Amino acid sequence: MARLDGKKVAVLATDGFEQVELTKPVQALREAGAQVEIVAPKAGEIQGYNHHDKGDTVPVDRELAHADAGAYDAIVLPGGVISPDQLRLEPKAIDFIRAFARAGKPIAAICHGPWTLINAEAVEGRRMTSWPSLEADLKNAGAEWVDEEVVVDDGLVTSRNPDDLPAFCAKMVEEFAEGRH
Repeated sequence: MARLDGKKVAVLATDGFEQVELTKPVQALREAGAQVEIVAPKAGEIQGYNHHDKGDTVPVDRELAHADAGAYDAIVLPGGVISPDQLRLEPKAIDFIRAFARAGKPIAAICHGPWTLINAEAVEGRRMTSWPSLEADLKNAGAEWVDEEVVVDDGLVTSRNPDDLPAFCAKMVEEFAEGRH
């Protein structure tokens, strides 16, 4: 497995993230040696969900207002319906994501996470996957949507759902180790 020693990764989420889509990637990143920070629009904790049921809370390491995309090597965008939908309406979150895309830094988004990439204007011409309900949104934004376990397109790693997490985490670590694309 690739090593991420010396790499700093942001995980952008807010209340309503899919629990396992945050915790498993964070675990994989830390096991690979990355420094990981949970970035959220608010300080304190954010509420996870297991599908429709409340899960655990996760402490926020850095409030979005005090986060600089330039300080990170890569970003993870967990799914769940609520968190990405709320982040899409948060201009600071979209600007944060857009900065990674424009800099060619690796991005990993799973399930509904790619919704935020649409608002950040980062999907046109990209081959990607997501939760099935995002297919039309991504196609309308110019992406080539495919129904595959994990899709890698020039540093952008996407997957469909929690069942894809083993493949998603492996490709995420690999792409993050490669760095800018």
